[in-house]
Amino acid sequence: MFSRLKIKTRMILILGLMALLQTGLIGWFAVVYLQQSLDEQMGQRALHVARTIAAMPEIRRAVEQRDSAFLYPLTQALAKTTEARFVVIGDQHGVRLAHPVASKIGGSMSDDDTDDNDRVLKQGQGYITKDLGSLGWSMRGKAPIFAAEGRAVIGIVSVGYDLSRVEQVISRYQLTLLAVIFLSFLLSALTAIWFAYHFKKAIFGLEPEQIALRFREQEATLQTVREGIIAINAQGRITTFNAAAVKTLGLDENTRLSGRKIEDVLPGSAMLDVLNSGEPQYDLEVWRDDHNLIVNRLPLQQDGKITGVVSSFRRKDELDLVSEKLTRIEQYADSLRSQSHEYSNKLHTIAGLIQLGAHGEALALIGQETHSHQALIHLLVEAVTDPILAACLLGKYNRAREMGLTLEIDPESQMHELPAHLPKQQLVSIIGNLIDNALEATLKSRGAGGEVYLSMTDLGNDLIFEIEDQGPGLSEAEQAQIFLKGVSTKAEKGHGLGLHLVQNLLTNLGGTVTVESADSGGSRFIVYIPKHKEAE
Repeated sequence: MFSRLKIKTRMILILGLMALLQTGLIGWFAVVYLQQSLDEQMGQRALHVARTIAAMPEIRRAVEQRDSAFLYPLTQALAKTTEARFVVIGDQHGVRLAHPVASKIGGSMSDDDTDDNDRVLKQGQGYITKDLGSLGWSMRGKAPIFAAEGRAVIGIVSVGYDLSRVEQVISRYQLTLLAVIFLSFLLSALTAIWFAYHFKKAIFGLEPEQIALRFREQEATLQTVREGIIAINAQGRITTFNAAAVKTLGLDENTRLSGRKIEDVLPGSAMLDVLNSGEPQYDLEVWRDDHNLIVNRLPLQQDGKITGVVSSFRRKDELDLVSEKLTRIEQYADSLRSQSHEYSNKLHTIAGLIQLGAHGEALALIGQETHSHQALIHLLVEAVTDPILAACLLGKYNRAREMGLTLEIDPESQMHELPAHLPKQQLVSIIGNLIDNALEATLKSRGAGGEVYLSMTDLGNDLIFEIEDQGPGLSEAEQAQIFLKGVSTKAEKGHGLGLHLVQNLLTNLGGTVTVESADSGGSRFIVYIPKHKEAE
């Protein structure tokens, strides 16, 4: 039932009940303490007055003479002067010599007390007692009357104060306390309303159950994301992480990261730089042990202040694998489109020759086409044993012909010993990107009829590929920057990624690529890929 109430109502009830409980306990303690203090003060006053009266010489003489006629009016006057309820005087046997009620004079004082006054009459000690006598409840102070000479007890003085005055004082405090309790509850309710308003504003108007649900959803989402995620607070301590982060960073699965400093887990982490500068970082390549990661870091801000940093990261080879698969699909599609377009044109030409009756020319064209393709296929079968690389080169050959260009493959080329550890997809991506760039550069500079040359060899410790175009060539400054991301000789947007990808793939393979000016005026790209993987 309580959980169904809104948080504002819950806060009002909780703070209100707490105020009632606190003020109630404090009030009860205050009343009890006040009553005890008033009783003690009144008792001490009664004892002091009793001792003062007992020490009066005229009282001592009247007691010795048992002069009740003298004592009666005197005790009445003393009671009025000291604002006491009564002043009673008795002899050494506890017989009344003076009493507010004249008819009680001569009776035993034990009729008014529950105790027998032995402590005063026999031990000569004064004391305080709260008792119910013939005049009602009173706080009494009793003192012995000593003889003029010696310590003999010759009588007793009992001074009583009405306890109803104490009850009146306590009643006034109780009313004040009830008013304080009511005001405290009202103040607590107003405070709860104000606090609940600002609290709900801070949590975007959500109820605790909704926050818990969102938290579980966020936690589930965080753990299902394949990218590693780590967040730190303004003090540089880790507040959030997921299982993918632990796995990607190569940490122990039982490692508890929450609350630890980021530099203890990831020494030299640039998250602290983002925390200090507030500048986000996107798609940065970072090496962690032997893994290349793609990292994004974003600052968290609240009310214009940086409160933390979130970093997401993923192994680059996973992204490269996706990129390579897309590249292969694109290459196969280009190859099929090129072949389809080229053969469509050839078939139309052959059909036209037949319709014109030029059967000899038609047969010659068919033979020429068959011979050139058979020669290329024979070369690829003899020189390249890997079918993926051979298919890539055949596709680029057909694309060149579609563009009106020629892809000339050195007949002396051979590529038999491809190492087993070399990812064929990466090799195809490297060679395919370089050939595409060479074809586009040649077409731009020479137009139809231009040629691109490819030579490859596996002799020695490296696989070597040379791609030479007949393009406009590259200056020394362009050669130094051509592999940087976003750098391209093309004016259109969206270029400058192919050669950057080639550079990164070769770096992962331990290879290199160089560029130089060719004799034809274009550029020559030379790729070196080691056959043997370096020991880790």
